[in-house]
This record gives sequence, structure tokens and C-alpha cells, in this order.
Amino acid sequence: MRWLTVLLGLALAWLAFTMSPLWSLYDLAQAVRRHDTAYIENHVNFRTLRLSLVRQITAAMRTASESDPDIEPRDRQRLGDAAYGLALALSESMITPETVIDLLANGWPDKLDLERPTGSRPEGLAIHSFGRLLPFYTAMEMRGFRAVVVPIPPEAPRGQRTRIRLRLRGLVWRLVDIEMADMLRDQIAAKLGKALARAKIGASAGEER
Repeated sequence: MRWLTVLLGLALAWLAFTMSPLWSLYDLAQAVRRHDTAYIENHVNFRTLRLSLVRQITAAMRTASESDPDIEPRDRQRLGDAAYGLALALSESMITPETVIDLLANGWPDKLDLERPTGSRPEGLAIHSFGRLLPFYTAMEMRGFRAVVVPIPPEAPRGQRTRIRLRLRGLVWRLVDIEMADMLRDQIAAKLGKALARAKIGASAGEER
């Protein structure tokens, strides 16, 4: 009987622990709704967000270049280096408290000049009541004891989901990563790819002169 009590206590403790990110998620959603940049600054790791954005964009551009038969193999490395530089510059302007709020509000950075694909729904981290937390809880993925991944919105198709990673620091869960939805990442990669193509054309024209 004593062992049963201990096991029950451990199960309840684990349940309480797995639910603890929901309170931080709720507070984050309310900060997004209020456009509370001070809260975002104190609960978001912008360094890891910028590094993640650079990694995601360069990977998408590398995949696109590898599938393009018009690009010579010797040019792919140079394009990769150039893509990294563009992604790094974009991350500095994109990952700010305002743009993080903009992205989490409806899953799309409206302040950037990017056209949302037709048919996609403008949903984001909208939690208007505690009952709304249940779909997030059932969809989130625990990564060990200190990290959790939450899809936003949880009901959306995978390609339209923004996935955020929260990490436990002390007694507080902080936002450390945003994995952009596939359609947004591809849109950004395509735009930067066009910029690289224009730069290449301009450079070729300069060499011919």
C-alpha cells in the first residue's frame, strides 16, 4: 500500500510538472495579445532565436539550390556562404520584441514584405481562456526535464504550424527557439534566393564590362 501511495504521488508530481509550461505559455499569449514588449524582452532568449533563424533559412536555401539544375556544383558553396550572410542580416532585423510578437500573434511576420499564401489561416498563440490550454497540452512534446516543444496552433496542419521551444531556467520557462512554419521558411528562402540571383546577374554584368 505504501508503494502504491509513493507511485501515485510521483505520478501526480510528474503530471504537475508537465503542466507547468502551460502557465508560462498562457502568460506569453497574454503578453502577445497586449503587445507587451517588456515581458517579451525578459522571457525570450534572442541570441538563440537569431541563431535558429539563420540555421533554418540557410538550410532551406541550400536545399533549394541543390535541387536547381541550373546551378553549377562549384557555385553552390559560394551561394551557401552568401545565403548565410543574408540570413544573418535578416535575423538582426527580424528577431526583435516587436517582430516576435508579430510572428506569434498570427503565425506570420506581417511587418515584413512577405505575401501570405492563399488559403492559410491567420492563427497564432491565441489563448483567451484556461480551457484553450488543453489542446496545447495534448500537442506539446516534452524534451527531457527542461525543454518542451509546443506547436502553434495545435490544430493546424504540420506545414502551417509554428513550433516554439520553451526551456526551464530556474523556476521559469523561457522561449528559446521558434521553428517557423514550412510555408513561411520557404517564402523567406525564396525571397533571399531571388536577391542572390539578382546580385549574381549584376556581378556577371560588371565582369563583362
